[in-house]
Amino acid sequence: MKYIDEYRDKVLVLKLANQIKAISKKEIRLMEVCGGHTLSIQKFGIPFLLPESIRLISGPGCPVCVSSRKFIDKAIVYSKMQDVIITTFGDLIRVPGSVSSLEKEKATSANIQIVYSPLQAIQIAKENKTKKIVFLGIGFETTSPTSAASVLKAYEEKADNFFLFSSHKIMPPAMAGIIDEGVKINGYICPGHVSTITGSEIYEGIAAKYKLGCVISGFEPVDILQTILMLVRQFENNEAKVEIQYSRAVRPEGNLKAKQAINEVFELRDDWWRGLGIIPMSGNKVKEKYQRFDAEFMMPVEVPEPVEPKGCICGEILKGIKSPKECKLFVKVCNPSNPIGACMVSGEGACQAYYKYNR
Repeated sequence: MKYIDEYRDKVLVLKLANQIKAISKKEIRLMEVCGGHTLSIQKFGIPFLLPESIRLISGPGCPVCVSSRKFIDKAIVYSKMQDVIITTFGDLIRVPGSVSSLEKEKATSANIQIVYSPLQAIQIAKENKTKKIVFLGIGFETTSPTSAASVLKAYEEKADNFFLFSSHKIMPPAMAGIIDEGVKINGYICPGHVSTITGSEIYEGIAAKYKLGCVISGFEPVDILQTILMLVRQFENNEAKVEIQYSRAVRPEGNLKAKQAINEVFELRDDWWRGLGIIPMSGNKVKEKYQRFDAEFMMPVEVPEPVEPKGCICGEILKGIKSPKECKLFVKVCNPSNPIGACMVSGEGACQAYYKYNR
């Protein structure tokens, strides 16, 4: 299959692994900040192809994982309202809140519908004009354009019973925040899907300020190994620049139309990330022009401060200072059938990736 088989070619994979081993002399710590990369790295056994001098660590690349329990708790409050229909992507429904989850609420009486696009939520709003349709907008720059498009669609079609509950975040402030907290990193494997939207310029500040190489990577074994080779080469040559390995999908300027939609609908705000706390100007909220579609503005609710589950180290895993195997709950108590923390719920979570491929 084109663009699959070529990037899983065993001969090419081993050739790249040998090239890395030949040039890697200094110890180097590389962090991937995309849940898709975390999954691929473990699925394809990438760490076992590398010399001991190279350590791969997972970062805050899973949007479900970094989102606050308070977001889930508020979504649950909305779901209990008789005139509300919650619409959400499937990976969010099992994320534990403080005392419940959307899955548990759906199993009782809540009207919660899984959709594949926020535009489906607009259609549900048209078909249920006496109900308030709340779409749970979650994700990084990859999914923000579709949420923005849904707000623009609702504005155009006067679908005033549609509301966006935004937990959208942007990646560079978290990448900077990890370094500012003292986590030792020598280079970033930058997210491929995010970068198809943003382009490569968003990482220029990271490379310049922190003197770290940033390489945007695809998701197949050859992609990831070539990215590691590029980062090792930069590190060995004392360079720090932004490069695009995933050139078949990413352009330096990104997707201009998608960025235009984001900038039209959203503005930046301080936001909370699991493991990192409040990061200034790291989240997206709906602009005043479109506030009538903002669930938080139109239907404000208060919930108690959430309590993280005892023993769960999801925050430390997302920050790159611990691995899932260091969690006492891992496998024994916390598993995909009984997820204690968000890192085990999502298919992009480090704990689930390790559970499936490296336990």
